[in-house]
Amino acid sequence: MSVNVNRSVSDQFYRYKMPRLIAKVEGKGNGIKTVIVNMVDVAKALNRPPTFPTKFFGCELGAQTQFDSKNDRYIVNGSHEANKLQDMLDGFIRKFVLCPECDNPETDLNVNPKKQTIATACKACGYRGMLDTRHKLCTFILKNPPENEPGSASVKKEKEKKNRKKDKENGSGSGEAGNQDNFDAPQAVDGDDDDEDWAEETTEEAQRRRMEEISDHAKNLTLSEDLEKPLEERVNLFYNFVKQKKESGTIDAADKEILAEAERLDVKAMGPLILSELLFDINIRDQIKKYKRHFLRFCHNNKKAQKYLLGGFECVVKLHQVQLLARVPIILKDLYDADLVEEDVIFAWAEKVSKKYVSKELAKEIHAKAAPFVKWLKEAEEESEGSDEEEEEEDENVEVVYSSSARELKVETVKPDKPEKEEDDIDIDAI
Repeated sequence: MSVNVNRSVSDQFYRYKMPRLIAKVEGKGNGIKTVIVNMVDVAKALNRPPTFPTKFFGCELGAQTQFDSKNDRYIVNGSHEANKLQDMLDGFIRKFVLCPECDNPETDLNVNPKKQTIATACKACGYRGMLDTRHKLCTFILKNPPENEPGSASVKKEKEKKNRKKDKENGSGSGEAGNQDNFDAPQAVDGDDDDEDWAEETTEEAQRRRMEEISDHAKNLTLSEDLEKPLEERVNLFYNFVKQKKESGTIDAADKEILAEAERLDVKAMGPLILSELLFDINIRDQIKKYKRHFLRFCHNNKKAQKYLLGGFECVVKLHQVQLLARVPIILKDLYDADLVEEDVIFAWAEKVSKKYVSKELAKEIHAKAAPFVKWLKEAEEESEGSDEEEEEEDENVEVVYSSSARELKVETVKPDKPEKEEDDIDIDAI
């Protein structure tokens, strides 16, 4: 049974149709998964590679996805109903298929991996614009553009073109191949022609260029493979990347590379936890100043990353408990002064003792040592709020006085008028 591509359109004669999703649940327990049986047909109706909507389901459900293009099997881990997936598909269609101007699904995606942009062009109304790349699926699209997807229209056209070229080179039959009369003679032959135009360049520059192309292609394949790995493996990859930078002595200037690698592996929020483990030891106070830029790239306006940083701080205290436990409030103040942790994140951390990173007993000790700093921070916040209110009251009692004889404006503080006492009530009967 087919449904309208844009299901908000109820017209039964709507020309853009797609088959209704068919989902089949396989396996049991931890190995349960949902196979989308007709994903290829649905994707064809949307003019998108089947991996895009499948990956979109994975992003929305927080589930791993698997693609088997050869056997047309597109899988989302977990048990999911077809109706639920169909509703999610509407979200994919709104974001990545329908034209923002005319609401027709006649759009093509043009990906520019170098500029990290995804443009959309509508063949119906001529609209051209850029997609909002904040959705997680956009990271997958940038690394797997439509033209590189197996089964996409452009790849099929390329294959057809190559097949036609081969047929042309081989001729229509073996009998005709030996008959030279069937071929037109070349109009002119220049004896001075070199064969260099027909041969592959063998210069060092050309070889270097080809090697770069091959390595870039291999790199892109690795990128897409890494993103499909479980979270634990991606965290380990990021850990090894930072460790290699530290061991090679290039970590001081590698803050941008480290952030880019974390974003590539989609582990940015957890970055401060790994950095804490690798960059902090008993000299943590000096190291906070030294690597402030590295941590700021992760923690600036990112409260989740700040929470992971506090978790990393607890782990460092655990490793060097004798030297650092007594210095907990000072280290917290250093993190706060460096703008790596905001007040409300510290308050939230202080309210609840967690055994996520260290034992419950040690976590209680750390929180007990941190209590004076947290108390000071709360008092400082209350004082700043109180001083702001006093300043506002003072501003209300300031009046700008203009005098025609004066050369400058004068500012005078005006005392608020006291309300006059009400006159005594008069007894009318006494008059």
